[in-house]
Amino acid sequence: MHCQENTVNYVCWLFIIGGVAFFFRQMRTCTPYGRYVTSESHEEIMVPAKAAWFIQELPSFLVPALLFVFTDNSAGIGRHFLIWMFCLHYFQRTFIYSLLTQGRPSPLRIVVFAAMFCSLNGWLQGHYILHCVKYDDSWWRDIRPFTGLVMFFSGMAINIHSDHILRNLRKPGEIAYKIPKGGMFELVSGANYFGEILEWCGYAVATWSFSAVSFAFFTICSIGPRAFHHHRYYINKFDDYPKSRKAVIPFVF
Repeated sequence: MHCQENTVNYVCWLFIIGGVAFFFRQMRTCTPYGRYVTSESHEEIMVPAKAAWFIQELPSFLVPALLFVFTDNSAGIGRHFLIWMFCLHYFQRTFIYSLLTQGRPSPLRIVVFAAMFCSLNGWLQGHYILHCVKYDDSWWRDIRPFTGLVMFFSGMAINIHSDHILRNLRKPGEIAYKIPKGGMFELVSGANYFGEILEWCGYAVATWSFSAVSFAFFTICSIGPRAFHHHRYYINKFDDYPKSRKAVIPFVF
């Protein structure tokens, strides 16, 4: 398949512009899933949490995996490694996280929107890496892939560990929210979000591509405000909430 350069650039700019718009919307009103499901949301069709996460995350794994299968993959290990880095994250989110989550149901419209975005992003990242760029042997000797890989896998470890902490905050039958402790939660309220942001910034550095940068930017714009709302929620709810914690960026914000 030939590189659809114009389409790639169009989608990248769509992510950038959409990210800015989504950021300001999220800062005003957080997307109604999880703890932010409202009474109005319950009037909609609701999808159980496990099914919702599976459905919406699956395209980000499936689309690039199918592109890989139906692409001539004789161009070297660099492209293979990068595309499977991307797929590794979404394999974990689709087939592990979704089965372990104990979250609340999500409105169907949120699930559909997320699945559409993941389908488009899966195509964008997969198509660009497999059809638009080549990574020769000198790629492995560059500081960018090394730095990006360290950032990516560090972020992934933080994300998975933070999700583990959140899942084990409450005993069976408990529904009240508690203060998360341990790991990166000692520094930020949105430790899981910090981990994911670090992942995709690392992926952008490793690939050195506009497609990955636009996705990292959209990720920051979409889950950064959610971390801010979590931080404000904890401060308002718990008088003993640690004052030194930031929302999502350690020591900064």
